[in-house]
Amino acid sequence: MEVRNMMNTTAELGRPTPPASSATVTLHPMWVRITHWMTAASVIVLVLSGWKIYNASPIFASWTFPSQYTLGGWLGGALQWHFAAMWVLLLSGLPYLVLNLTTGRLWRKFFPLSAKLLWTDIASALRGKLSHADPEKFNAAQKAAYLSVILTLIIVVMSGLAIWKSVQFPLLRELMGGYDNARIVHFLAMGCIVAFFVVHMVMVALVPRSLLTMLHVRRRSR
Repeated sequence: MEVRNMMNTTAELGRPTPPASSATVTLHPMWVRITHWMTAASVIVLVLSGWKIYNASPIFASWTFPSQYTLGGWLGGALQWHFAAMWVLLLSGLPYLVLNLTTGRLWRKFFPLSAKLLWTDIASALRGKLSHADPEKFNAAQKAAYLSVILTLIIVVMSGLAIWKSVQFPLLRELMGGYDNARIVHFLAMGCIVAFFVVHMVMVALVPRSLLTMLHVRRRSR
């Protein structure tokens, strides 16, 4: 019996070690990645065409945008680009909000969030010491930035509707403080989105793997 056990043990030691199994980790569901890129494309078109529309009737007389950074060629063309991108934004934004709320992802990804954690992470980011060790979790600065841009996009849509369909949406127009104030709200919200976009691109350059998580799933060994 002892000889047999020794032979079995020897045979087991001689066998090759099976490869470690790998698990596919989905950092962002497919619907998040699709709506992310749809929203990004639509916002770029909205901003560039919006600058052309703004130049046709500036809110601030001393401030216009260089024509080479605008889209549409002329006012009519810019309006067509703007309205087309608006529908793309709605087709991506509404499913994103609904699915985030119904699946509970909004609460899991963006909360809890406290002012103390936010200021701590902002201070760490300014010193270049903000940790990105776990791409599956957002730090407080990321949570605040993403929640802010979601809210800003909602304001952009609402103020845009108040400008575009001022007569059809009188309550929305009055909520914005009137037609002229709705234009100012729309302009300022656009500025916040552009600022977010610039910071977002800087962070992607500093942490390239954050971009990869929006392109495909990640595999890790167990």
